[in-house]
Amino acid sequence: MPTYEYECTKCAHRFEKFQSMKDEPLKRCPKCRCKIRRVLGSGAGILFKGSGFYQTDYRSKAYHEAAKKDTSAPASSASTSKDAGTKSDTPAKTVKSKAKD
Repeated sequence: MPTYEYECTKCAHRFEKFQSMKDEPLKRCPKCRCKIRRVLGSGAGILFKGSGFYQTDYRSKAYHEAAKKDTSAPASSASTSKDAGTKSDTPAKTVKSKAKD
């Protein structure tokens, strides 16, 4: 249901009212019982939640696959050439200590 904003023509009291679009507009101020008019409201704020609201969400699968190839290719070749002369690729052995009873 939309929220409508009203203003009294006499006392300038402003208020909001939740009404169905089929309901008749209010005619009297709840404070002074004079005539009121419906005011253009600012509306509700928009919240974007979930997937599908960003420009990159609409890109094709081919674009995403090409982007993955572009980012993974230089990173893997750079890491192998950088680490080639320094250390071996095998992880260091860990020593387990025995717990005392």
